[in-house]
Order: sequence, then structure tokens, then C-alpha cells
Amino acid sequence: MSSFAPSTLNPRIKNVQYAVRGEIAIKAEKFREQLKNPNHGLPFDRVISANIGNPQQKGLDQPPLTFGRQVAALLEYPPLMESGKNIFPADAIARAQELYSEIGSIGAYTHSQGVPFIRKNVAKFIEQRDGYHANPDDIFLTAGASAGVNLLINFLISDDKSGILIPIPQYPLYTATLAQYGGIPLPYYLDETDHGWGTSTAEVEKAITKALDEGVKPRALAVINPGNPVGSVLTYAEQESLVQLCQKYNLVLLADEVYQSNIHTRDTHTFTSFKKVVRDLSSEVPLISFHSISKGVTGECGRRGGYFECVNVPEETVALLYKMVSVGLCPTVGGQVGVDCMVRPPVEGEDSYPLWKKETDKIHKDLAERTVLMAKRLNSLPGMSCAPSPGALYLFPCLHLPEKALQAAKDAGRSPDSFYCINLLEETGICVVGGDGFGQKEGQAHFRLTCLCAGVEAYVDQLEKFHRAFMEKYS
Repeated sequence: MSSFAPSTLNPRIKNVQYAVRGEIAIKAEKFREQLKNPNHGLPFDRVISANIGNPQQKGLDQPPLTFGRQVAALLEYPPLMESGKNIFPADAIARAQELYSEIGSIGAYTHSQGVPFIRKNVAKFIEQRDGYHANPDDIFLTAGASAGVNLLINFLISDDKSGILIPIPQYPLYTATLAQYGGIPLPYYLDETDHGWGTSTAEVEKAITKALDEGVKPRALAVINPGNPVGSVLTYAEQESLVQLCQKYNLVLLADEVYQSNIHTRDTHTFTSFKKVVRDLSSEVPLISFHSISKGVTGECGRRGGYFECVNVPEETVALLYKMVSVGLCPTVGGQVGVDCMVRPPVEGEDSYPLWKKETDKIHKDLAERTVLMAKRLNSLPGMSCAPSPGALYLFPCLHLPEKALQAAKDAGRSPDSFYCINLLEETGICVVGGDGFGQKEGQAHFRLTCLCAGVEAYVDQLEKFHRAFMEKYS
């Protein structure tokens, strides 16, 4: 037997599951390769990647914001700051020169916590957003928000009785990371209604007391706002109640706020950071809030940029966080530059502002229109209901499948939603993720799909045609 065989490895690795890159996504990639053959034999001519919030992925093709790419290009090849004066706008050159004076070559390691100058700019962004002071020394730049979540969960799982409260449905990063570090996921279920998804403080407290009764120590409450996969946006009152619950049970609050600029219904929904709520309440609840360049209108997933801010965290713990990030030397420098461009976009009066405004307005408009159109179309289908999604990048429709379909899924050794999704992929090339990968109530079936696909009418036409045939086949 090989000394590197699965049976010889850390057993926790086997428990890690990450549905958005799981079996169906792997099969979709195989189909993508197969389609390069003129005689591919598939009943579709392209794979539609609706399984993951990856805006610039080939086939989704959200254009990158010009300003950020110009700054990145200038820093990649600094002589362009002089030779490219007739090509690049003056404010992009000025930004690149400013960053170059602080960083030097982006091929060099930076401060392990992130470039101090960029952290100061993140702190200014947070202060302008919330109206409260932010300390750059409490801000860590990271390789996307995921790296920060991974680090914090590692810190919080102190023994095999440590648990973290996670919303269900949830982004599978949380259960995967808990499995990796031997933590216990403590699910609290979100409320699904015709008007949208909601978070009940009573449901969260129920999960806390259940854990305590079972001898598990809840260490933290994870909240995703706006929600992934459900697109919900918490009200201020809901956030107040959750902060007070953390205070009552001595919990750390992990606020995943990477979709904070993805609000589609701004006349009825507003994003408020948990930092603001904690400060408004003069609360001493330890808070870690996460943000990323991967979502919003930036969509720079592959550049791996993000940050987290520590609020009400002891200096000694911040020092331990620094010790651990220093082991990895530094976050990606290109990602750090992306963070600077996200928190310091062009402003009115600067050369790049008109184009930046045009590009970002279009992205917001397209996402909002697609989200409404897709939900409306899905709700018109038999055996499907779809709650509205005022935020984030996704819909999470519920499947109401006939008994024959449930039996066929069982015979195939699959959950009902996995059975539906694999058939959808094999017949249409549309790749979505089953609800069992995000968690759901017993007996339910959902799937998550992104609202990032251009040509949404044709895309939904295909899905609708498949669904009607599927329902007729198993009725």
C-alpha cells in the first residue's frame, strides 16, 4: 500500500465536502472538454456555469472594471506609468504611482497583514460606510474572504466539543472548514416564505440551547448578509437582535458581508454592516467582518483579494492572528491592489469616474433585472417555487417533485435535488448545485443557480423546457 494512500491520511479530510465544486461541477468540466470535439455527441453546444458566483468565468463574461485593471496593468509593468501616458487616464497612473511608492514591485512579499497603506484605505472605507473609527492594525488583508473564514474557524475550534452556529441553507465553506478542523456545525434554519427568506432569532437561540443540552460549546455565530445562497437582506432590527443574542451567550460574531454592494431592491432593502450595529449598541461582542473583491460589481474572483476587520478583539488575540498569517508570508499582492481599487473607486471629477459609473450601473441593473425575471419565470413552472432574492447573486428555488421522481432518485442512489441537477446538466448543459450541498430542512429539495448568465431569456427557456419534460416524465 502506498504511504500516501487515502487510508493513511488525516481522517478529517474525508469529511470535507464542497458542493459548488463537487461531482456535478466536475462532470460539467468534462462536458466542456468534450464539446471541443466536433463530434461530441452531446445534446447541447455549451455548458452554462450557473453553479458558482464567478462573474468573469468564460461563458458568464462579466467585464472587469476598467479602472482596476488599468491600475493592475501599470503595477505589473511600471515603465508604462511613463510610456503609457497617452493610453491610460491620469488618475489611473496617479493611483499606480501612489501604490508603487508604497509597495514597490508587486513581485515582492509585503507586510504579512497586508500593505499598511492599503489597510489604512480600508479603514477609511469602513469609517465612511459606518460612521465609526476603524483601526488599520485591526484589519487583515487576505487571499479572498475564504482565507479569513478558514483562519478564524481554526482559531475558534479549541476542542472536539466546540461548535459554530451556521445558517441553513449556508455557503458550504463553513461546513467544509468545520470538518477540516474537527468543529461541530450547529445549524439554525432560515425561514422560507413567498416574500423571501428570513432569520429568526428564536430559531438561532433554539439551536444554541440544543447544543448546550448536548454538551457542545457554541463559540461563534456565523451570519451571511446578504445571504448566500438565498439572497436575503437582514433588517436593522434583526441584526440588533442577533448582536444581543451573541452578548447573552458570549459568542463571537462572524459577519460574512461579501455581497454588501449586491442589493437589487434599494427602494425596500438596505445593507447595514454589523460593525455599525455593534457600535450603535455600544456592545462588547467580539466581531469579525469579512469582505472580498470576488463579489459586488468587482467580480475579481481569481485575483484572490479580501479583508477582515477585528472589533472588540483583545490585542493578544490580534497578535496571535498576525503570528498565524505570517506563516503564509503575505496575501497575494495583486489581490491587495484589487482591494485598494474596491475601497477607493474613482470619484466624481476624476478622469475614470464616468466610465466606472457607467460600468457599475450596468452590472447592478443587469443583476437586478435578471434576478426578477428568473424568479418570475421559475415561479410560473409546475412543481417549483422561488422566493424573491433582494441581494447577492443567486436564486434558491424549491422543487416539489412527484413521487415517481423521488423514487427514481432513490433508485439511482441520489437525493432528489442531486438527481434533478444531474439530469439538467446531462440534457441541457446547465450546471447548478443541489440544495443538499447547502443544507435544507428534512424532506425538502432545492437548487442554487446564479443570476450572472448573460442571455438569460434563452438560458431560462432551456431550463423551463427541461423542467416541464422532467415533471411530465415522472408524473
